[in-house]
Formats: sequence, structure tokens, C-alpha cells
Amino acid sequence: MSAPYDTPFEWIGGESAVRALADRFYDLMDLEPGYVGIRALHPPSLDDSRQKFFWFLCGWLGGPAHYVERFGHPRLRARHMPFTVGLRERDEWLACMAQAMEELGVDPDLRARLNDSFFKTADFMRNRGG
Repeated sequence: MSAPYDTPFEWIGGESAVRALADRFYDLMDLEPGYVGIRALHPPSLDDSRQKFFWFLCGWLGGPAHYVERFGHPRLRARHMPFTVGLRERDEWLACMAQAMEELGVDPDLRARLNDSFFKTADFMRNRGG
């Protein structure tokens, strides 16, 4: 089945939907005990992380390149290297994102595609074993 939109950015609903997703992701990270591992990798205030993630997601989903315009290439693996990212952190991140997408009612077909892409990216971020 082909996607009903040219980009996942359009499919998800543009900037307002990406903002809602980034916000819910970080809200859940702060609220849910199951995400304590990834929460611990962040500073006490999530404001800066939340904003950068929104900018990144816009471009990653095929929308405006807000992150690249401000910071250049994301260099995700290099930027995450100072942090311990193992299986636990990967899986917490994926679960948090899956919960955020489900709660926001992201189309199930889009959610499946994004879950696959998020898994590949999150697994690539691993710099420790289990």
C-alpha cells in the first residue's frame, strides 16, 4: 500500500502535530516510571531537548529542516556517544515514542512505518551492549 501523502511530515499533520508528538514524548519521559533510564540521560529541564527534538523531527519526517538550519548535520550517533545507550535505553525510547504516537492517534499505518524507522535509528544509537 502506498502512503497517502508525499512525506511522513504531511501524513502526520505538519508542524503542529510534530510539536504535539515531541511534547507528549517528553511529557511521558518525565511522568512514566518505565522511562526512568532515558530520563536520566537528560538535564533536569527538558525544555532545550524538547525544542531540539521538535526541530529534528520536522526535518527527519520530510518537513522543514529547522534543526539543520540551526546546527548543521544532526550527527546523531556522535551526539549520543557521551551517553550510555544500550538495549534498555533503546527499548525505553522506542516504548515512549510508541506510547506518544498511540496516545495522539497517529494513523496506524504511519505508526507502523515510523516504528520501523525509529527502531533502525535507535538501534544504531547503541554504544553499549545489553
